[in-house]
Amino acid sequence: MNRINLIALGVLNIEKARTFYKGLGFQCYDDSPDAPIIFFNNQGTKLELFPLEQLATDIAGDEPMKINREGFNGITLAMNAKKKEEVDEIMERACSLGAEIVKEPVFVSWGGYSGYFRDLDGYYWEVAYADT
Repeated sequence: MNRINLIALGVLNIEKARTFYKGLGFQCYDDSPDAPIIFFNNQGTKLELFPLEQLATDIAGDEPMKINREGFNGITLAMNAKKKEEVDEIMERACSLGAEIVKEPVFVSWGGYSGYFRDLDGYYWEVAYADT
């Protein structure tokens, strides 16, 4: 069975992260202010916000785990736009919500149009459009 059902992001401030992702248009399962974990509906895969320290404990149990938030860890997330102009709109919206634009949208070698932003917790997101 080859599919990804859930992507969990460890976040420093779950309420700020929820506001950020809702601002980008992601839809929540639960809007209660004290939700310990937040899930967003997507087409096929769910996006989960999990408090970073608790996620590290969930993985490592009682063993201390070093949390490193510096630099690029080799993972990006991506969202596909329906048209080129939507890439620009999403990037502008992300910036207005506090994201750092790390690569302005440009036409790229694979024939599409894409840019990258870094969210409130340092995760890199590509926003892309391609005709095919």
